[in-house]
Parts: sequence; structure tokens; C-alpha cells
Amino acid sequence: MVNIFAKVPVFFREVRVELTKVSWTSRKELIGATGIVLFATAILTAYIGVLDFVLSKAVSLVLK
Repeated sequence: MVNIFAKVPVFFREVRVELTKVSWTSRKELIGATGIVLFATAILTAYIGVLDFVLSKAVSLVLK
């Protein structure tokens, strides 16, 4: 049985090597993508809120 603690340093070395291969996005790209996500989230939130309001009013009218 191989000692698990002997594998830990090898694992971290391999992680470091793999992280050098990653193509990281630029700050400008990251800010742009974040803006798009926030905008889409706001639009979807507004849509769901309006839909919830309309449906709740419709249900309350039907139940009266």
C-alpha cells in the first residue's frame, strides 16, 4: 500500500504545471462577461417578478 502522504507533494506539483497551461481571460474580458451576466440576471428577475404578479392576481380573481 502506497503512503497517501507521499502523493500529496506530487499532486501539488502536477496542479502547478497544469495551471501554467490555463489560458486566463484578461481583466477587460472578465468585466465584460460579468456585466452581461448581471444584465441578464436583472432582466430575468424582472420578467419572473412581473409574471408572478400577473399570475397571482389572476389566481386571486379566479378564487373570489
